[in-house]
Amino acid sequence: MGTYDDDAFRAAYDKVMARWPADRGTATVPTPYGTAHVNVCGPRDAPPLLLLPGGGGATSASWFAQAAELARVRRVHAVDLPGAPGRSTVDGGRAPRTVADLGDWLDAVLAGLGIARADVGGHSYGAWIALHHALRAPGRVRRLFLLDPTLCFAGYKAAYLLRALPMLLRPTPRRVRSFLVWETGTGAPPARAGSGAGKALDPDWLRLQEAAAGFPAARPVTGPRPAPEALRALDVPVLLLVAANSRTHDASEVAARAGELLPRGETDVLPDVSHHALPVAAPPGTGRRLREFLG
Repeated sequence: MGTYDDDAFRAAYDKVMARWPADRGTATVPTPYGTAHVNVCGPRDAPPLLLLPGGGGATSASWFAQAAELARVRRVHAVDLPGAPGRSTVDGGRAPRTVADLGDWLDAVLAGLGIARADVGGHSYGAWIALHHALRAPGRVRRLFLLDPTLCFAGYKAAYLLRALPMLLRPTPRRVRSFLVWETGTGAPPARAGSGAGKALDPDWLRLQEAAAGFPAARPVTGPRPAPEALRALDVPVLLLVAANSRTHDASEVAARAGELLPRGETDVLPDVSHHALPVAAPPGTGRRLREFLG
């Protein structure tokens, strides 16, 4: 396994956080699974919004491209996941092991922040956690937005898992970069003309992903997709934004399945963006769409 450099990771994390709104602050919350690190911005008297990042090398810092727009209407709380790259710590080595554990962790985070009911948003694995939270405690979720959620409405593509396997077995900065370049359809900066979203990978974000390689992470919690009958009974407004160029799963299948199952769901397919490029390189207007949904 590659050598992990904590100083380099923290420096890369701080560089991405420097792109958050100037009023940003932090909070630390004790939970049964360690201390949660939360990045906070927005008016103190605004309704609360909890943001959950994707898995792998993603952290709460990755919301930098959406934080300012969301903070116009919400008090934003973006939390690093327990046992994953970031600044949350797993005290005593007790990381969540089940979906119920993740729910207990999230309840503790919200209680520690003094939040009884919140809007919730997540990307990828974070969206999977957010959806399970809404199914478990719908009375605590005002509105829910999901950015290209994994294992919620469709499974992974076999090609995606095969391509990710070397990085998962032996993560190194080079393997992380190679995988992200492949999934996002971009060249290493500058991007190749006509490829994918036609953009280079954000250099600060990419450096943070590379620096997370070899992070001493706990095994992530996995589980089945939410049951169709549970989704049909979900009485919470849901906005699903699907990445049209995602190589993770079939975007049309995700959109169609969600349309069948979510009684209060809205679905948009975002053009020219891949799974891992959300939320850092979403098409123009995405932040406004999220803000309007939150209302």
